[in-house]
Amino acid sequence: MINESLEAYIHRQIPITSAMGVQIVEATADRVELSAPLAPNINHRETVFGGSAAAVATLAAWTLVLVRMRNEDLTGRLVISRNTMVYQKPIVADFTAVASADELNTWEKFVAGITRKGRGRLQATSRLLLNGDQMAEFEGQFVAINHYNVSR
Repeated sequence: MINESLEAYIHRQIPITSAMGVQIVEATADRVELSAPLAPNINHRETVFGGSAAAVATLAAWTLVLVRMRNEDLTGRLVISRNTMVYQKPIVADFTAVASADELNTWEKFVAGITRKGRGRLQATSRLLLNGDQMAEFEGQFVAINHYNVSR
């Protein structure tokens, strides 16, 4: 999937991402990098609002899983079922979120679940970076539910 069409899809399907200024820097089956500006995500302390940080981190991990699913022609609704976020340092400028396939160590089990049972679960992580320094870490569990088995 070409990054521009993926970015347009995300902005259309998750409208807040457009308001937040999220852009796709890179989106492959191995790595996703998103960027977000400080200005629309700023809080009263002139740092990134925690909710914005969590949204961008979630979106990076979700996008990685989505791209991998599309590359393998897997269908299903991809949603987050739970997550944790560790804020290590305040983010004081434009920032990026990076998710890597290196951390998707249960991918085969996820694919098998979707294929055999119509539902797969997967842990994914992302990191928020400012000028290459890690500022926060996200870990989430995502669930893909096959369109034909949504009512289960």
